[in-house]
Amino acid sequence: MRDMVKVGLMGLGTVGGGVVELLAKNRVEIAQRAGEGIEIAMALVRDPAKARGLDGAIPRLTTDPEEILADKSIGIVVETMGGEEPALTYIKKALRRGKHVVTANKEVVSAHGQELFEAAMIHRCHLMFEGSVGGGIPIIMPLKRCLAANDIDEVSAVINGTTNYILTEMTAKGKDFAEVLREAQARGYAEADPSADVDGLDAARKLAILASIAFNTRVTPSHVSTEGIRAVSSADPRYAAELGCVIKLVATARQDDGAVRVAVAPVLLPKDHPLAAVNGPDNAVLVRGRPVGRVVFSGPGAGRGATASAVVGDIMEIVRQRTRPDKSQCTCFTTKEVLAGSGRPSPFYVRLRLPDGHGALDRATAAFAARGVSLASASRKSADGSGYEFVLVTRSAAEDAVRAAAAEGASNGAGWAVLNVLRMEDGDGAA
Repeated sequence: MRDMVKVGLMGLGTVGGGVVELLAKNRVEIAQRAGEGIEIAMALVRDPAKARGLDGAIPRLTTDPEEILADKSIGIVVETMGGEEPALTYIKKALRRGKHVVTANKEVVSAHGQELFEAAMIHRCHLMFEGSVGGGIPIIMPLKRCLAANDIDEVSAVINGTTNYILTEMTAKGKDFAEVLREAQARGYAEADPSADVDGLDAARKLAILASIAFNTRVTPSHVSTEGIRAVSSADPRYAAELGCVIKLVATARQDDGAVRVAVAPVLLPKDHPLAAVNGPDNAVLVRGRPVGRVVFSGPGAGRGATASAVVGDIMEIVRQRTRPDKSQCTCFTTKEVLAGSGRPSPFYVRLRLPDGHGALDRATAAFAARGVSLASASRKSADGSGYEFVLVTRSAAEDAVRAAAAEGASNGAGWAVLNVLRMEDGDGAA
């Protein structure tokens, strides 16, 4: 073996600490598989005096990023800080100085991937980001390499562990969203400010990365129609179960007449759907392509060990390939129109509160029929002093027509309340 490859680590929190531990624990095996030894030469931290339980694993800690960026002996910079800035600035500086970069930062990669790949190409560097989507699930490299000969039709994924944990608990225990969110925060599955997770923003960032690779065109989070899970109440999983379904926050990208459609939203999946059995904080990604057919990747979607596994895998790949930088690593070879929303007709689950019984239901049915939406079923679920709760299941229809019909009574004084509207998929993910 040649001399050790030196790594500069920017950020020594949960993921950064996991990277250090994994490199130390599997040092011999990693060196054998990568072809050279790998060591963390320096780490950027806020407080060098903080106890981290990593004594002796890192020769030097610094509070000055320039010490890592200017050190010519450091060939690889690993960014595990998270957030857009200053991580973006540090990554760009590292690439411009000829250093290979590994990051797990979906916020940076999803929004700024194009300029980063351009910098990597100009300066003949690798930019690796397997840990940015799916934690420990290998999905970036399989899409870029193993499935590259396929025409990808669709990528659907459960890629936010926080929302999947919340929906799993709501389904299993009949609890409401707010209660399960508090429990998720107490267990460390949700941040103190959970907005990025429960409002679908995290999933949209990850979907933008997957869609860019799968369809070879630039997709950013701003393209993605994004709906979170705040409107899902304890009643919805219960009624979904009666229909043989579960509710998941699903991120979907698919080709549609030469364009790419991207959406994140809670969806009713039949229990035999490949993504329906992904529970707790786990993630899964379903890829449909030709000729491969359907492929599913699943596993832990976040956490110290899972993300560190992906980051160290990227470091090892760079060590193997660093003498011949891959100029084709950016796979956005084309420019396609990118459209928000699923765009395709499908059945919908509609939960309404109506002011009275059969008369109001007749009027609701007529409102849907007037917009070309027919109902497969209508069930009265409960009644109290404020009215009657109904669940309607439509036949396949355009989403705009369904939402307009559902909202009609709420806007014309008929006394309707629209409690939820959720798309439904069929059993193989091809609704």
